[in-house]
Amino acid sequence: MSKITACADRAGRLGMVCMEAANSSKKRILIGDDDPGMRLALLIRLRANNYEVSCAGDGLSVVAEARKHRPDLILLDLGMPSGDGYTVLHMLQGEPSEAQIPVIVLSARDRASHEERSKEAGAALFLQKPVETELLLSSITQALAESEFAPH
Repeated sequence: MSKITACADRAGRLGMVCMEAANSSKKRILIGDDDPGMRLALLIRLRANNYEVSCAGDGLSVVAEARKHRPDLILLDLGMPSGDGYTVLHMLQGEPSEAQIPVIVLSARDRASHEERSKEAGAALFLQKPVETELLLSSITQALAESEFAPH
């Protein structure tokens, strides 16, 4: 079993957090999504583009992982157990160091209803699922660049 499959499998079975081997030169991205297939698809795309990736399958695990490992960016689904995406955004915005982490909401929910609400809650961007790889990668690059120039 590959490390990628093992990571997605553990996260799927436990609904918790899994972490790829650390490499400090890579940007760290946390995937918060309750769908194991989506986590695996994102994990493969991101690893193929030289990102270090961790996964969380529910809202509380996303917050715990963000606090413990301080990712450079979070990809966040809105519909998760143990705290939906809005709850996660609210919790992250409550801590100054965590509020600096850019969050891209990645959701199948209606864009018209949720894009503005996501941004008001602290998200940098809202992307509708399914998302093309090129758009995902350019959005990550944009959010990371903007966070580097933002006052801390």
